Amino acid sequence: MLAAPLGTTATAAHADGGCTSSVPYTAGSGGYDTYRIPAAVTTARGTVLAFAEGRHDSAGDTGDIDVVLRRSTDGGCTWGPQQVVAAGNGDTRGNPAPVVDPRTGAIVLLTSYNSGAVTEAQIMRGEVTPEQSRRVFVQRSTDDGRHFTPPRDITAEAKPAGWRWYATGPGHAVALTRGPHAGRLVVPCDHSAAPPPGSPDTGQEARWYGAHALYSDDGGRTWRLGLTDTTYDGLDNANESSAAELPDGRIYFSARDQNGGNPGNRLDSYSADGGRTLERPFRAQPTPADVPVVQGSVLQLPHGPLLFSAPSVPTARRAMAIWTSTDSGATFTKALTLSDRRAAYSDLVPVDHRTTGILYETGTTGTYETIEFRRLRPADLTSGTA
Repeated sequence: MLAAPLGTTATAAHADGGCTSSVPYTAGSGGYDTYRIPAAVTTARGTVLAFAEGRHDSAGDTGDIDVVLRRSTDGGCTWGPQQVVAAGNGDTRGNPAPVVDPRTGAIVLLTSYNSGAVTEAQIMRGEVTPEQSRRVFVQRSTDDGRHFTPPRDITAEAKPAGWRWYATGPGHAVALTRGPHAGRLVVPCDHSAAPPPGSPDTGQEARWYGAHALYSDDGGRTWRLGLTDTTYDGLDNANESSAAELPDGRIYFSARDQNGGNPGNRLDSYSADGGRTLERPFRAQPTPADVPVVQGSVLQLPHGPLLFSAPSVPTARRAMAIWTSTDSGATFTKALTLSDRRAAYSDLVPVDHRTTGILYETGTTGTYETIEFRRLRPADLTSGTA
């Protein structure tokens, strides 16, 4: 095994000699107080890219926040130097949503932005200027993630008038491989809407959250707004969402239920037209039933089940687990609990034909002490241990 660079530890090994886990991000290192919001993709050359938010001053969601990246050329066992992909320069840049363009191999990265001087609550209440509010940016890399173009503002394409909050991902986006929309890039997102005139609401209420998707048919150069959840009913409040292309070509969407009113705190839906519309509104996903209100990740294995990852204690962010579905998301069965430690956000990523990775927030005394990368083999997803 290669020597681990500073800030990286290979914590265990498979019996066949391969590593099982590593730690690309540790709180208090690299000039940042905290690292949060993991996202991962594997490039056409087999390089694993681990994105995160580098939060300079605290673990808080606003302030001086950069989007950072580490690259691994050995499947996530060791990591190269940390690089800043999108600098906040005192403002907030985050919610990385990367995807690999199947036509060119370019890495396309969407991120979100707001002034570092304002909070999500202020944005949702409409108390900020357009310049301070949430905006959407895209970047590209054509050299395997070594360098990225400067962030380009696509807010005019992505955010309708009347929306206040806006978040890309977080977590990997999807490149479609089947059917008439093969090659399309689909990015799951969420937003909040302004209450109608005369409403007693301020806009900060959970009911005003909704999920949506962006899509691009030209490798991320131009973007269109696709499916949009506009129920705002106070019952099923879709927030941070993730997506996976199913074997039949449909897209499965899994979303955080922001109001926490449904068992398992998860909502889901499907798109049969490449992310342009939903087959039905988001509704409660009955399994898994032990997930807290938190972001989660989904990934369809090429010749296997649909995976879902999230913490597995309904009242706490703890015990990261993976569930499997053999019926395209209708039901899920818990396959593996990674540990009983504190845990929060995660992202699933295919590493190679026999290895799946999960990049996730975890810690012993604090939930955001590290972002760990765990390598899983097919047997791990059926044995209940890794």
